[in-house]
Amino acid sequence: MRAFKTLVFRDTKLAIRVGGGAGMAVFFFLTVTAIVPLGIGPNLKLLGNIAPGMLWVALLLSALLTLDRLFQADFEDGSLDLLMTGAMPLELVAAAKALSHWLTTGLPLVVAAPLLGLLLNLDTAAFGPLVLAMLIGTPALSFLGAIGAALTVSVRRGGLLASLLVIPFYIPVLIFGVGAAGGGGVSAVPGAGGQSLLLLGAVALVSLVLGPVAAAAALRANLR
Repeated sequence: MRAFKTLVFRDTKLAIRVGGGAGMAVFFFLTVTAIVPLGIGPNLKLLGNIAPGMLWVALLLSALLTLDRLFQADFEDGSLDLLMTGAMPLELVAAAKALSHWLTTGLPLVVAAPLLGLLLNLDTAAFGPLVLAMLIGTPALSFLGAIGAALTVSVRRGGLLASLLVIPFYIPVLIFGVGAAGGGGVSAVPGAGGQSLLLLGAVALVSLVLGPVAAAAALRANLR
């Protein structure tokens, strides 16, 4: 566990020092959110209705933007080879990198979501459910994204390919996340938000277990 914590701290520190992770993702999140009112028009009621869904879509796209930095830099400088031959299981290495990605990308996006929700006329009563759903769902984006990043680690500029590979896995997170936040019309169905939140939690738990295992298997297949 000491090696795991050290790797998480090292990747988090590098992401903050080098930049281009959280800042780029939050800026893209802001850009997408700011464009939506320009396309929809001054219909505040319509903006409020679609706000949870649009915020989730923008967050998902922002998370995709930074997937390539999960393993690519370590692959290029040889650090990944050392990690693969070290004492720590490769599954823990993948889990540490996914956790670092969430801390430096997913968590800042969750913090920015309520502020950007104001641009979309999001009801203040929906801020709590939205943030809770994103806190539960965003780790799944990082751990599932690790699979795509591992599959394309040896591909030059494989960020776009990794995004295309993981988008199908992100669909359940998007559906249940929007439902838990009260979007998609489920707010009119009693208990639907709570059920969506439970299903979102189930998806997140499964991703926490299967994501590192699948990512480690993909790394072994690509780098053997």
